[in-house]
Amino acid sequence: MTNDLNIASYPVMEHFYTLQGEGVHTGRAAYFIRLGGCDVGCVWCDVKDSWDATAHPLMTNVELAQIASAHEGRLAVITGGEPAMHNLTALCDALRAAGFSIHIETSGAHPLSGHLDWVTLSPKKFKAPLDACAVVADELKVVVFNRSDFEWAEQHAAKVNPSCRLFLQPEWSKRETVTPLIIDYIKQHPRWQLSLQTHKYINIP
Repeated sequence: MTNDLNIASYPVMEHFYTLQGEGVHTGRAAYFIRLGGCDVGCVWCDVKDSWDATAHPLMTNVELAQIASAHEGRLAVITGGEPAMHNLTALCDALRAAGFSIHIETSGAHPLSGHLDWVTLSPKKFKAPLDACAVVADELKVVVFNRSDFEWAEQHAAKVNPSCRLFLQPEWSKRETVTPLIIDYIKQHPRWQLSLQTHKYINIP
């Protein structure tokens, strides 16, 4: 890693090496960096402890890149909370200098920063995503809680670029109810794919 990187600190709820559990890159080894801070406030969020940025210790971009580099994988996933609330340029630069491909999972409610290789947009009804985030999304992942979410998903699919991959994912607590609905919907609208939270099924982070 080069010595001329800018140093920046980030509130880090947790960071760990695991397999990507959902979406296009399911099953890939990845180092997850979960940043604290979120102003979207989903009622069904499964990491509500991430919302308060001040509740989490600060770590520098260089520290995070060095720790991640101890593992074989060279895919880093920045998530939250809402990671785009932070200026990610320094973190992306440090990870890239260490040889990582950099992905982000975002609601799209804030402008993106840093050199990102893959943008997963997971829009939330509680705070609308920016159009600028939609047009650069590589993957649209809509969490389905009830039937009305299919129409809402189509509204967002109309805003992304034509090459963006489209996924419908059952909200975990409603999975037994909504998964059959998603399967039927995808059969009728095959441009969509099913995303499952496989990490929860196999009990990994």
